[in-house]
Parts: sequence; structure tokens; C-alpha cells
Amino acid sequence: MTNESTEPAGPAGPAEPAAASGGGARTWLREHSELGVCVLLFALGVLVLTDALTMNVDIAQRGPIGPRTVPFVVGAGLLLVGALLAVDVLRGGRGEAEGGEDVDLDEPADWRTVLLLTGVFLATAVLIGPLGFPIAGALLFWGSAYALGSRHHDRDPLIAAGLSLFTYFVFDNLLGVPLPGGPLMGVL
Repeated sequence: MTNESTEPAGPAGPAEPAAASGGGARTWLREHSELGVCVLLFALGVLVLTDALTMNVDIAQRGPIGPRTVPFVVGAGLLLVGALLAVDVLRGGRGEAEGGEDVDLDEPADWRTVLLLTGVFLATAVLIGPLGFPIAGALLFWGSAYALGSRHHDRDPLIAAGLSLFTYFVFDNLLGVPLPGGPLMGVL
């Protein structure tokens, strides 16, 4: 029989908890990094509630729900979710690692797609004024589809134009949100 000891061999003696060692605070923060999300949720909740409280409302309220109701609900919801998440993290809860079925975490970022989408969004922001939403929106939808990998050059522009016109008419006519029509709306 051999004589085995449960204590590690060496001058340091038994292993000490990480909190008692020199890097204890860093180790604790690293193990509870989700608390950063809690701080962000609390800050957003306080910001939304502060903004709702300082909102200047001149319109007469026509029912039990006024313009401050939604910001109050959203702000309180952010505070509640932040508190529940903080309790979960402090009780030992951990977020799951990325488990996407088609995501390879070892692959580098696809910067070509990111740059193409950025260019499409910036071009839409520049062109929406002079060309109007129907044309700029069609370019946005088609450019986004192209940047994300669609290569149906005969079908994609037609879908983008239809989607853009539908979105324009829904927002402009049904919802009462005026969008710039551009030269195309003078023809229609």
C-alpha cells in the first residue's frame, strides 16, 4: 500500500480559496462578469425613468394611459430584470456559452459583410432625402439581401421594390407617419 496525502506537496501547504489570494477581487469579478449587464440594465432603467419624470406633457390626457405610461413600464421593467439577473448571478447562475447550431466560434469575423451592410445603411441615410423612401428603401432592402448572400439578381430587386412601396404606404397612409416620397411619389 502507498501512503497518499490529500494536501498538495510543497511549502505553501493546503490550497487557499481564490478570494484569499492576491488576485481575489479580480477573480471574483471575472467569475461574476454578468454583473456588468446588470449595471447597464440599471443605468438604462434609471435613465428611462428620469426621462419619463422630466417629460413635459402639454397634451390633455384622453384616458387612463398617457404618454408617460410606456416609459414608466419600460424603465421599471429594466430595473426589475436587472435586479433579477443580479440575484441570479450572485446565487451562482452563469450565462451559457454560444451554442448556435451554425456558428463556428473559431472562424474570424466576416468583415466584408459588415462593411457592405454599413455602406448600404449609410447610402440609405444619404439618399432618403433626395430620392425618397420608396427608392432608398428598395436600395436598402436589395443591398442588405446582397450583403447577406442572396444572389438572385432577377428576383431580389422586385421583392425589394415591392417591400419598400408596401412599407411606404403602410407608414405614410395607414399609420400617419410621413416618409419622404421623393420624385417617384409625384408620378404615382
